[in-house]
Amino acid sequence: MKPSEVLLAEPRGFCAGVDRAIEIVERALAKFGAPIYVRHEIVHNTYVVNDLKAKGAIFIEALADVPPGATLVFSAHGVPKSVEREAEQRGFRVFDATCPLVSKVHVEVAKLHREGYEFIMIGHKGHPEVEGTMGQLDSGIHLVEDVADVARIQPAQTDKLAVVTQTTLSVDDAAEITAAVKARFTHVREPKQQDICYATQNRQDAVKLMSKAVDVVIVVGSPTSSNSNRLREVALKLGTDAYMVDSAEELRAEWIEGKTRIGLTAGASAPDILVQQVIERLRALGALSVRKLDGVEETIKFPLPKGLKLDDAGESSLGHLS
Repeated sequence: MKPSEVLLAEPRGFCAGVDRAIEIVERALAKFGAPIYVRHEIVHNTYVVNDLKAKGAIFIEALADVPPGATLVFSAHGVPKSVEREAEQRGFRVFDATCPLVSKVHVEVAKLHREGYEFIMIGHKGHPEVEGTMGQLDSGIHLVEDVADVARIQPAQTDKLAVVTQTTLSVDDAAEITAAVKARFTHVREPKQQDICYATQNRQDAVKLMSKAVDVVIVVGSPTSSNSNRLREVALKLGTDAYMVDSAEELRAEWIEGKTRIGLTAGASAPDILVQQVIERLRALGALSVRKLDGVEETIKFPLPKGLKLDDAGESSLGHLS
C-alpha cells in the first residue's frame, strides 16, 4: 500500500523571530561585506547555517575567535550578560538578533531581580537560550528540566520566587512542571503572559490537530532544534508514529510503508525549501496529492535593529532565505 495523500500542517516553518535573525545576518553581509561573525548558529537549522556560511558568515562560540573591529551578530537564542560585556570591551560592531520574545523574558528577569526575586527556569540544560536567560544574573536562578527536578532545588528564599520558561518547550510539559512548582511553592509568581512563544504553541497545536487525521507525521527540522524535537514528541504522545528529518534524503521509505495519509510539518527554524523537497520525495514514493490543513495565520513581524538599512540597490539584491 502506497501513501495517497500528504497533509500539510498550518502553520509550519519559519516564525517571525527566525525570519528577523536571518535577515539581520544577510543585511549585515550586504552592508558591511564578508565576513560577518555570528556567535553560535543563528538558528538551529543545518541548511540555513550552511547557506549563510556560503554567503560569508562565520559561526563562532568564543569571542576570542573574532578579530578586532569585526561585525558580530548574536544568535536568535540570546546571550548571557557576560558575552554582551565582552563584546563591548572588544569593540565589535554588534547586532543583536535575539528573538524579541526571548528578550522579553530577559527584561522580566532583570526587572524582578531588582525587586528581590529568585527564579525557577523551566528548560533544557545546555540549550543556548537557557544559558542566555540564566546568564542574565550571577546567581539566584535555578534550572528544572522535569517534575523530579522541582523537588530538588533549594532557593535561598521563597517569599519572592518567579517562574520563567524556555520559549521553545512543549506546552504540555511546561504546564506539568509549572503545576509541580506551584504545588511546592504556593506563592510563586507566574509570567503575566506565557513565556512559550506563539509560534511554538501554534505549531504544536497544528500537529495535535493533524495527528488525529494521519498515519504518520514527518517533522522537518535539525536535531539541535528544540521546537522541532517537541513537534515530533507531541505526535508520539498522541499515539501517532513520528520521525524528524534534516533533509529529504533522510526520509526512509519504510517509515511510510503501509501508511495512506502522511502528515508533514516543519520546525520554526526550517525553511520552506526543505518542506518542498520532502514533498517531492514523498511523491516519488507514491503520494498522489498534497493538501494544506486549515490553521492559524501568523502575521507578526518584528522590527530590525537600527543600522541595517540598505540603499535601493542593496534592498533589491537582498536574497532573503525563505
